[in-house]
Amino acid sequence: MITDSEFHRVVGYVKHTTGIDLSEKRVLINGRLENYILRNGYNGFDEYMAKVEHDPAGNEARNLINALTTNHTYFMREFEHMEFLRQKVLPTLKAKEAARKDLRIWSAASSTGEEPYTIAMVLKDYFGLDHSGWDTKVLATDISTKVLQHAQRGKYLAEQIEPLPEKWRRRFFDKLNEEEYQAKKELRDEVIFRQFNLMNPLPFKRPFHVVFLRNVMIYFDEETKLQLLRKIYDFLEPGGYLFIGTTEAINRKGTAFKYVEPSIYQK
Repeated sequence: MITDSEFHRVVGYVKHTTGIDLSEKRVLINGRLENYILRNGYNGFDEYMAKVEHDPAGNEARNLINALTTNHTYFMREFEHMEFLRQKVLPTLKAKEAARKDLRIWSAASSTGEEPYTIAMVLKDYFGLDHSGWDTKVLATDISTKVLQHAQRGKYLAEQIEPLPEKWRRRFFDKLNEEEYQAKKELRDEVIFRQFNLMNPLPFKRPFHVVFLRNVMIYFDEETKLQLLRKIYDFLEPGGYLFIGTTEAINRKGTAFKYVEPSIYQK
């Protein structure tokens, strides 16, 4: 069982490197790390954390983050956002970007890929025959290399894709067997997956039209949240949209975002 000092060491490291506050997650930390530590021959949490801290870019540091970041998501989650994207955002952007035909959308906590693939399906469906003339590739980032590998394969169980409209299941997925489907190459090619820590400086050359930052800020304290929101605001096109989780809210006194409707904000 993890001791108080070991717990605070893990919490401090994760907070410093990722911004995620696990100070109320003692059971989760113990449950996800204890067996791993024993299985890999460490004498305890302190020996393991010494290895992690000694090489923050190494495998053990990556394994720690993979183990402790929660990655629960599913297709059609908060689908009212996708309807707003289709009905309100895309018509405006299609007109505004008619000359450049370049849309930049970022799924900033993409987990196992359901969110960015859904966005890509909405885009392909909306643009229809015009789609080939546009660059609408979705950037999808996550701190966890483990979930990104899953996302890049694009393989999902039958029940996972069940919430999707039938026409999308037929058009965008291949049946591998009775239990498993895979996103077709044409869909996988629409999403660019990259590992990225949201606490790092944003490395992008051009601002985004739309950012999805859903269900990740619940793990941040207020100051970390505000710093991240200010960074994202600076990397949005004028009039660009930010989507957050439907159970989340932004303290607008700390940022310049304008409220559009619950969980949707605009620069």
